[in-house]
Amino acid sequence: QVRLVESGGGLVQAGDSLKLSCVASGRTFSTMGWFRQAPGKEREFVAATTWSGADVAYANSVKNRFTLSRDNDKRTMYLQMNDLKPEDTAVYYCSYRPGDGITRLSTRWPYWGQGTQVTVSA
Repeated sequence: QVRLVESGGGLVQAGDSLKLSCVASGRTFSTMGWFRQAPGKEREFVAATTWSGADVAYANSVKNRFTLSRDNDKRTMYLQMNDLKPEDTAVYYCSYRPGDGITRLSTRWPYWGQGTQVTVSA
């Protein structure tokens, strides 16, 4: 069984930065990622990385502002978010999928954390 616990969300102003963390327990030697869901919208892909970190993908909307990293020794994945915008406001979810390979389809990710709220004011 895989358990994912996110932290680091909060209320910030436009232009500020936040760093999200996701601690994984269980068998997590595979691809991990971040998704987000704003009120009234579908869950959308933000970023993901393979176990080795050699392959990292970002949504176009966050590219060059967000940086994903992972520390496998600590079983922790991070999302450094810079230059935050009001449209980044959402609940951010950590996710895990067995087997290597990144997909942007949320339905292909079977394991999810409880989510952490990020609110960016104008």
